[in-house]
Amino acid sequence: MDITFLWVPVTLIAAAGQVARNAMQRRLTETIGTVGATQVRFLYGFPFALVFLACILLATGESLPGPGAGFAGFLVLGAVSQILATAMMLAAMRDRSFSVVTALIKTEAIQIAVFGFLVLGDRLSLPGILAVGIASAGVVAMSWSKRTAGEALQGGLKPIALGIVSGGLFALSAVGYRGAILALDSGSFLVRASTTLSCALALQTAILLVWLLAFDRAAMMGSLREWRSSLLAGFTGAAASQFWFIGFALTAAANVRTLALVEVLMAQAVSRKLLHQDTSRREIAGMAMIVVGVLLLLVSAR
Repeated sequence: MDITFLWVPVTLIAAAGQVARNAMQRRLTETIGTVGATQVRFLYGFPFALVFLACILLATGESLPGPGAGFAGFLVLGAVSQILATAMMLAAMRDRSFSVVTALIKTEAIQIAVFGFLVLGDRLSLPGILAVGIASAGVVAMSWSKRTAGEALQGGLKPIALGIVSGGLFALSAVGYRGAILALDSGSFLVRASTTLSCALALQTAILLVWLLAFDRAAMMGSLREWRSSLLAGFTGAAASQFWFIGFALTAAANVRTLALVEVLMAQAVSRKLLHQDTSRREIAGMAMIVVGVLLLLVSAR
């Protein structure tokens, strides 16, 4: 079986799942707060990750891989960075500068290319680097307008800073997870991805439980009261993460996250259909840049 381009459909599925998960978490933010909504994807996602891992081990007949050199360090980097990035993203989403923050978070692809090279030595070809830059610029072009610029000025520097830092932390998280997957001493890409995901969620769940019990028991109790919504968000988050990790096991994190920018096109298409809004020339140009960037990425990855 040729798995050279398997990361492409895997990434597209992960991107669609992430859109759904973010929407669920955003609704939970209104009822149980930022920290409470942050821990939902980890606490409620962890059991599903274990189920996914068990099913894969049974299906493949493989055993659990052992941690190689650097596994623990990469895992901590990925897990802690993701917690902080998610909390900052949800805090930013509570402001009115949602479009601006979204655009700034999507600079993650550029930051991943830099961190991936510095930390893991993941090299992109010149067309690959151009693809990351063009697609990221397309997202910014789609999201930035006079209205969003006004929102940014009205909201002050806080949402802008949160967006940039959140994107950087998501980038570090992706690089950390790919490093952890590569550091396992054996296993197929499926087993490596699932093992790393389960370990990451176990660590994140432990960290957040200790934090909530010590500093924010109200948020903890809130997530328990909202268990139905939290359970669905946890499952969706675990499923999306499963595909993200498979993508990281197959190719450089920068490739995965750049292709994932097509989620912006998905969201744009849905909003236009539901709200019956016209698409501006700026948005058309931005969408064209994303498409060009993604096509260039796929060509450079051959």
